[in-house]
Amino acid sequence: MRSFGEQKKQSILLNPLTLLVAGLGLGIISRLLDIYSQNLGEIFSQMAIWILFGVLISVYSESAKKALCNILPFCLGMLVTYYAVAIIKHGVYGTTFIIGWTIFAFGSPVLAFFAWQSKEKGIFPCMIRMGIVDVSVLSSILLFDRLRIYDFVIDVILVYILFFKKIHREQK
Repeated sequence: MRSFGEQKKQSILLNPLTLLVAGLGLGIISRLLDIYSQNLGEIFSQMAIWILFGVLISVYSESAKKALCNILPFCLGMLVTYYAVAIIKHGVYGTTFIIGWTIFAFGSPVLAFFAWQSKEKGIFPCMIRMGIVDVSVLSSILLFDRLRIYDFVIDVILVYILFFKKIHREQK
């Protein structure tokens, strides 16, 4: 059972408005890193880091419904500011990437629901956990040509969060 202070802190951090602001900020930071920092920009342009952020937001949300409501503003905020900065800075960006990331953002509530469910008990949640890690690894290989050192680090964190980290949830 969590204390009232822990519950309050979690509800302040994990709510749609706070996550919209976080997404807006990360979208700006991500695009600026693409422009001014080759190495960090590369990390934030690939899917694995966003899968990790999505999993963290989802599994720490108080309920599956809150996970759905939390992830969409985060992803849309990131998407809007990322491409707004690209337009302002006259950066290079492709329509295919915009469409792909938009589909990902609008599909994120469904993914958040499954990510939240992954911390439950049973075979289906275990299959979800394995699927999340598989998608993270495969996205690095298939979409971005190979696994890099930071992909391994991200995937190890994902495995820890999904398979080993205990998430305390209130029983309703």
